[in-house]
Amino acid sequence: MTGLVQISSNLLYASLILYLVATFLFSGAIRDKRGREKQTGVNRWGMLAIIATVIGFISQLGYFITRWVAAGHAPVSNLFEFTTFFGMMVVGAFILLFFIYKLNVLGLFALPTAFLLIAYGSMFPRDVSPLIPALKSDWLHIHVTTAAAGQAILSISFVAGIIYLLKSVDPTVKDKRSFWLETIMYCVVATIAFIIISTSFNLAHYNADFAWVDKNDRPAEISYQLPALVGPHEGELLTKDRMSPLVTVPAIVNAKKLNTVIWTVIAGTILYLLIRLITRKRVSLLLKPLVKNVNLDLVDEIGYRSVLIGFPVFTLGGLIFAMIWAQIAWTRFWGWDPKEVWALITFLFYAAFLHLRLSRGWHGERSAWLAVVGIAIIIFNLVFVNLIIAGLHSYA
Repeated sequence: MTGLVQISSNLLYASLILYLVATFLFSGAIRDKRGREKQTGVNRWGMLAIIATVIGFISQLGYFITRWVAAGHAPVSNLFEFTTFFGMMVVGAFILLFFIYKLNVLGLFALPTAFLLIAYGSMFPRDVSPLIPALKSDWLHIHVTTAAAGQAILSISFVAGIIYLLKSVDPTVKDKRSFWLETIMYCVVATIAFIIISTSFNLAHYNADFAWVDKNDRPAEISYQLPALVGPHEGELLTKDRMSPLVTVPAIVNAKKLNTVIWTVIAGTILYLLIRLITRKRVSLLLKPLVKNVNLDLVDEIGYRSVLIGFPVFTLGGLIFAMIWAQIAWTRFWGWDPKEVWALITFLFYAAFLHLRLSRGWHGERSAWLAVVGIAIIIFNLVFVNLIIAGLHSYA
């Protein structure tokens, strides 16, 4: 089993490298002299880029299969496995849409999105562990994979929305539109910064153990993988030569997660300000040349098609299959668990998206902003609901 796990890890790393290579090749595809006036159609760079993407996807599929064999169950049972599968499905959805629309710039934004998802997932424990009793069901494979696939297809609408907004919004004009677009860019930079600092401390094998008192006045221990700016309630540092917390928080606050959020904000702000200081431009303005020749109607259609395909897939996996499994596992279809609530919110939002587009004519920029809100709901469900809000899905 150890050998298969190592092979699966190597295949995952290989796919990440190939996605990065493909991103640079797509950059060449949109800058190629023959591609300047027309960004649809596959030129030499675009052909190399999609080949690298497909090979990367096959490599990650190999990771998924070998890990499945090693674990004896579908590798979607924890945050590392689910997030990497989510990223793989984003790439799969992009490949499908690329062969339909032949839009090179879509790969320039879709592949980094998948890369960030997979890199984020790699920050969590990667050990292969047996399933807890609640997860020992074939519905694990059916419900979770279908829900992740639906969310991945919906995420392509966000990619198309960002491309649309970068093209249509003028960052040099100080208004609400440019402010919110730059806020999105800051969030992306902060995510990159979090991955950089987490990877750096992980490679340095940083670890700081604390003894503390939980909200039930019971002694407990907690381990930090980032220097403790915020310490746990009545915490005592057990690891020598590690940074002592600047402040401590009450027991009702998860100090470790708050510490991670603070590090993300600090590192993200520093990286964002460095980019602004070096380039003397907004991040959105730096990216604008990449979408200079984009056909807005085509990008809008891709965003709409992504929702049109992803919405029923997510509904099937995230709600219908989930309720069937809930009935089998917990003898009730619905229980207002936080994960269930946010799945319902996601369903209602994209139902409203389609209603506003089809009945009220919310095309173009309005549709692009809705796609951005949609990915915010998906990411909140992925990150905050899994990590912070306690519920029946907290085992993830």
